Amino acid sequence: MNALTIDVEDYFQVSAFAPFIPRAEWHARECRVERNVERILELLDEAGARATFFTLGWIAERYPLLVRRVVDAGHELASHGFGHHRATDQTEDAFFADVDLAKLVLEDLSGVEVRGYRAPSFSINNDNPWAFDCLSRAGYKYSSSIYPVRHDHYGMPEAPRFAHFVRPELLEIPISTVRIGQRNWPAGGGGFFRLLPYAMTRQMLRRINGTDGQAAIFYFHPWEIDAQQPRIPGVDRKTRFRHYLNLRRTEQRLQRLLADFVWGRVDEAFPIDGEPAVEQWPPLAEASAESGVPERSPPGVPAEDRVILQRVAEGYGAIDGGEKYYGQSRARS
Repeated sequence: MNALTIDVEDYFQVSAFAPFIPRAEWHARECRVERNVERILELLDEAGARATFFTLGWIAERYPLLVRRVVDAGHELASHGFGHHRATDQTEDAFFADVDLAKLVLEDLSGVEVRGYRAPSFSINNDNPWAFDCLSRAGYKYSSSIYPVRHDHYGMPEAPRFAHFVRPELLEIPISTVRIGQRNWPAGGGGFFRLLPYAMTRQMLRRINGTDGQAAIFYFHPWEIDAQQPRIPGVDRKTRFRHYLNLRRTEQRLQRLLADFVWGRVDEAFPIDGEPAVEQWPPLAEASAESGVPERSPPGVPAEDRVILQRVAEGYGAIDGGEKYYGQSRARS
């Protein structure tokens, strides 16, 4: 079984849109998260799958019935913080206040214990290891806040790829990656699920389940199935490309994903209450200074991995290429 996760936030709350949409204007924006989550619940029901919904406290307060719908359908309710503040932009006290409030709000509205947390934009890294202490103090049992890849907005490539303790009673479950050559490559959803052909995602997840013998953890957002969402004016080319690419194809790809793998809640797929496969790992003091994407496959990469490596590397280049690549990508399934 693999873990399917949904980061419940609306399109205007995306971190990349922060320079273009003041937080004070959130309440005046058209909210589409309710209808999108309802559609996701329908897809999960049709597939007989369960999932974990990392939900913003801001959303839960405004849509309490949606929170109940998620729980009543048998899915796990988890925390995405209250106000979608990146942990790297907060002080330790402010971060604790945010995650503690979110847990209290979600538990009060749902009537169930909230044990999991995911930082907005995977914003826990070497610069703020105190965030794990805050999560433990607030009563969380696991986090899924690290993406062990190199990326211009997030990433902790030196972190373990699989579940590990970061504190004695706090399990970290990183977003799934595949290891090819000397580098981790993203395999756990998000923008790369929309960028790469579906067959690449399927091949990488099968590699994690088969070759690595591990459960995968995959994520997406409700706004990623909403091709009709309002377009934000004045957004730069890279941000526009990353956000709007292949939105009209996401729902169909999700249906294929649900059919090709067995999906469950995080607390079903991972040993939240038991011993993880990896021992406790303290965050390193400094991240690797290496960046960029290799121009060709590193020596020793098996032939069957070269296609994955080439396509994912193309994806990294496409992010910088923006609209130039967009027309080519739209032709892919």
